[in-house]
Amino acid sequence: MATIIPTESLHLTESSWLKTFYEKIEQFLAQQDVAPSSRITYRSSLRQFFHWLNVQDQKSNPTRETIILYKAWLDSKNLRTFTKAGYLVAVRRFFEWTESTKQYPNIAKGVKSARRPTKSHQKDALTILQIQRCLESIPRTTLEDYRDFALINLLIRTGARLIEIRRASLEDLETQEQGATILWIRGKGREGKDDFVVLTQEALKPLGEYLQKRAPKTMSEPLFASVSDRNFGRRLTVCSLSRLIKKRFRSAGIESRRLTAHSLRHTFGVMAIKAGASLYEVQLAMRHVSPATTEVYLGDIEREKRMEAGPENLISRLLATSLGTL
Repeated sequence: MATIIPTESLHLTESSWLKTFYEKIEQFLAQQDVAPSSRITYRSSLRQFFHWLNVQDQKSNPTRETIILYKAWLDSKNLRTFTKAGYLVAVRRFFEWTESTKQYPNIAKGVKSARRPTKSHQKDALTILQIQRCLESIPRTTLEDYRDFALINLLIRTGARLIEIRRASLEDLETQEQGATILWIRGKGREGKDDFVVLTQEALKPLGEYLQKRAPKTMSEPLFASVSDRNFGRRLTVCSLSRLIKKRFRSAGIESRRLTAHSLRHTFGVMAIKAGASLYEVQLAMRHVSPATTEVYLGDIEREKRMEAGPENLISRLLATSLGTL
């Protein structure tokens, strides 16, 4: 089996060597049947790995030990578990490809990835009180106010992802024969808008008020649009959606690194289970491929119970009867 990079390339300048490796990455990506977002992530992760190889002088015939050293280096960088796992997934996929194409052995085989926590999410769900505070803090005087209220309210009540909302247009709203209104969405990893979320009257009313104030001209316009002078009426980016939601959190006095725009989706999952929905019903509503993903919401609820009624609180109440408030 040939070396991953021709031996003569090892004597090239640093920039030329990296260019050669980057070309190898593009060959790998061209043969991967993955979403564009995954392609971008793989490219970024592999460029980091090859840059590390060069800096650490590990570019000559890397081995399994090289991958283990790289994993240790990632651990030393105080990265989030999900970030480290993402870097290692890209490296493993790359060397699976080099072996399958008979270019280089799979030196990443058997190297364990960073363990991803599965018992609960890394982000928290909002409490009922926090939801109330957030929505009540939005005055609804400007078009921006109406938009942000309708957006946050809809996300809480549907569990839609930000990317799904970004892609949504007015023409994706549809009233069914039985009277229910749905929003057709293009889900995660999907090619078309073949899935939907149900919009209750409580989700529709603020949305209708926002659209009435906005007065869109065509049904092809985005469901939620920018109000800035430069991009007025245009589709918001996921980053823009995330920032405006976080801004509304701060205005309501909700400050926590564990509460982000994605927390609104977690809030939907947790509240649905608390309200009596089955795991299967929540899985369908949140469009999870695996029921194991939905089961994580049970961990969120257990963590919440742990915070509210853990042994520490029980012991404090027990001791209070004898010791008072020492």
